[in-house]
Amino acid sequence: MARNILFIMCDQLRADYLSCYGHPHLHTPNIDALAARGVRFERAFVQSTICGPSRMCTYTGRYMRSHGSTQNGVPLKVGEMTLGDHLRPLGVRTALVGKTHMVADSEGMERLGIDPASIIGVHVSECGFEPYERDDGLHPDGPYSPDPAYDNYLRAQGFDAENPWEHWANSGQAEDGSLQNGWLLSHADKAARVPEEHSETPYMTRRAMQFMAEAKADGSPWCLHLSYIKPHWPYIVPAPYHAMYGPDQVLPVRRSAAEQTNPHPILAAFQAERYSQVFNRGGARERVIPCYMGLIKQIDDQLGHLFAFMDREGLADETMIVFTSDHGDYLGDHWLGEKYLFHDASVRVPLIIADPSPQADPTRGTVSGALIETIDLAPTFVEAMGGTPAAHILEGRSLVPLLHGTADDTGRRHVISEYDYAFDLARINLSVPVPEARLYMVHDGRFKFIHADGFAPMLYDLETDPDEFADLGRDPALQPVRDRLYEALAKWSRTTRTQTTLPDEAITGSDARALVYDVNIEAGVLVGYWDEAELAAERLKARLFHDGRSTPGAD
Repeated sequence: MARNILFIMCDQLRADYLSCYGHPHLHTPNIDALAARGVRFERAFVQSTICGPSRMCTYTGRYMRSHGSTQNGVPLKVGEMTLGDHLRPLGVRTALVGKTHMVADSEGMERLGIDPASIIGVHVSECGFEPYERDDGLHPDGPYSPDPAYDNYLRAQGFDAENPWEHWANSGQAEDGSLQNGWLLSHADKAARVPEEHSETPYMTRRAMQFMAEAKADGSPWCLHLSYIKPHWPYIVPAPYHAMYGPDQVLPVRRSAAEQTNPHPILAAFQAERYSQVFNRGGARERVIPCYMGLIKQIDDQLGHLFAFMDREGLADETMIVFTSDHGDYLGDHWLGEKYLFHDASVRVPLIIADPSPQADPTRGTVSGALIETIDLAPTFVEAMGGTPAAHILEGRSLVPLLHGTADDTGRRHVISEYDYAFDLARINLSVPVPEARLYMVHDGRFKFIHADGFAPMLYDLETDPDEFADLGRDPALQPVRDRLYEALAKWSRTTRTQTTLPDEAITGSDARALVYDVNIEAGVLVGYWDEAELAAERLKARLFHDGRSTPGAD
């Protein structure tokens, strides 16, 4: 059993942009070394393909339709339990350094009289985490109210401005001294103005080390969520990382002309978005992707410093380390930018778990092909810290048996992901009512089925078409496959855990008694009895059972 958990999440990191996942040019030796110490999961999928909802799924261990935070800016409602709520009863300090994209349910808190400044209020407002330092980016007036600590840090280093985050960390500088705005993709090949050691990724890494040092002195077990805001845009990185990669190291784009020939209306609508169109410009990918690679390389280098610190402090042998991402990045694949839809570039993420316990020795350095959902992390953390996952709340499945080699998979035969496009221009252009603007993916490891209300389904066969170019949603020969996967999606929608106030054991605990006698008579509830004699006979059954003279199935 681990004493601590270091939960590392990158933002918008594709699985195939790490060398341990096969990238031929972007070498990530520290992340690769972590994989050599643990299990690398080949088929891990997020439950929504945008920052906020994906993270809320991971932090709650619940599907998007269950927790209700369906888009960025949609609050996670008061009462939804998160990692901190599950781990604190186990004596685990649960803290955050970096991003959550959490929006507090301020109306719900006010209705219930919860003071946002109280301990409970902070936990409710911060997704269950103690905010050691929260930074969602988008300074200083972004919708997620970032802690001004990083801005204040930059000012203390002499990098003053009204918006130091944008002015220094996320802008370049032309020869005449003018700013080159890092939001503009044309400047992705420029070096950020801030010196590398003062940029966001090293700063957050140092803050994580500071937390660990303090927690070690305190002596209590901890779960630290180190949540990097990179390689998410703005696509700009400080020297020397801005010049480490060039156009010749950009992988060939994964898109086909067929994807623009009578495409599915949903695909066409997202291909028409500005963030997709920009990647169709000549030279755009060759300018942006080397920067994206540089941002990832910087993260890997900083993780090398962090892991060395943990070795020096004696923390490596008692800390489970988890590395993943909240979603991927299309980068022009399939004529798309950003994330949102369900090709592997977006919905499949890296997941590496290194468990220090001796029980995990048999699986070190292995690769798992099990179908994994990122909601599996919450129950994994609970079990790793000695607790029992609350199965009536947590919809994921603990990965501890896979880490310890006592199981090959979770028993899952499908993975699910959702996207709410009610907030997108695509919904307006398609004239879709807000309640119907939902996309659902069910993937069985070979076929990927996408349901959209009001439209034909999409279907991809990753065995014959691993690049996901051919939409088979209208192929008559594959109607049985579509029917099977639609039924899997329908069954999932019928069985998500909406009843969270009573554990299953409280319901099944009386099953043995109910097989022998009517348990309602103990509460004085007499339903269906004809007369006193019938009631007396039932009460006799109850007495015999409690005396140990009757068993389930007995007459």
